[in-house]
Amino acid sequence: MFGIIELLFLPLLLLFLIPLGLAVFAFWIWMLIHAAQNKGPSEGEKVAWVLIIVLVHFLGALIYFFVGRPKGNRPPIATT
Repeated sequence: MFGIIELLFLPLLLLFLIPLGLAVFAFWIWMLIHAAQNKGPSEGEKVAWVLIIVLVHFLGALIYFFVGRPKGNRPPIATT
């Protein structure tokens, strides 16, 4: 019925892959909601980011996280 490989793989699946998949899904949902509610970009940019995140899934969420998400307001660095 089950070989030794399947019996060793099942705990790995349950302990690592399922929580990882849930974390990736939660990140994807977080970026999707953030892109839809972001006050910074225009409506067209919001729609574009939401479509990118929906159509490209996790990769789209990663791109939005690093490129599209507004950065925090940092004070300017004084130069002399």
